[in-house]
Amino acid sequence: MAIAVYSTPSCSYCRMVKDWLKAKNVRFDDYNVASDPRRAEEMVRKSGQMGVPVTDVNGRIIIGFNTSEMERALR
Repeated sequence: MAIAVYSTPSCSYCRMVKDWLKAKNVRFDDYNVASDPRRAEEMVRKSGQMGVPVTDVNGRIIIGFNTSEMERALR
């Protein structure tokens, strides 16, 4: 399962997504879109969103901190 979290260091919802995934023992790649313009572009292309967090679970895009969507995507 490939999981990517597009985030920024100052975003509290980003921290919540990452903490939630860690609590579930789910491995993920964390991309800081504030310092990586290539990943920021990738995030916008996938989600159509400029805001963070954006989580990609095997191609399923979840915007914001949405635990029910993440639960469904992880099944």
